[in-house]
Amino acid sequence: MTLLITFGNRGVVDNYFMGKRLAQLKAENNELAWQNKELAGKIILLRSDPAYIESIARNELGMVKKGDVVYRMTK
Repeated sequence: MTLLITFGNRGVVDNYFMGKRLAQLKAENNELAWQNKELAGKIILLRSDPAYIESIARNELGMVKKGDVVYRMTK
């Protein structure tokens, strides 16, 4: 009976590993919730802030504004 309680399905050992898995999943869930909040903030900025849109276009897409001077460096 002791072996069944300790090592059986839903026994002490199984309960311990399930607790560790639960803690891991909660941490993963918190990380994903934080990423969702960050992405939601970026969506709001992309919909409403022209300066943010311009910075994204310049930094990530390499776009330039009319009148900007572009220097090309070669090695």
